[in-house]
Amino acid sequence: MSDKHNELEVRIAYQDDAIEQLSQQLFAQSREMARVAERCRQLEERVQRLAEGEPDAATDETPPHY
Repeated sequence: MSDKHNELEVRIAYQDDAIEQLSQQLFAQSREMARVAERCRQLEERVQRLAEGEPDAATDETPPHY
């Protein structure tokens, strides 16, 4: 009975560790998805401005040596 009890405790400890690792990965992926979504929103706005004929600030600049 004691061996079975110890085996269950070890399994629970490994599962707790796995859950913690998965939680950390999920949090990191959530942050990354938020960054990607923001970048996507910015690009959609840029495409919309270009489609409407507004100049793009990134390509409309005169180089500093002119």
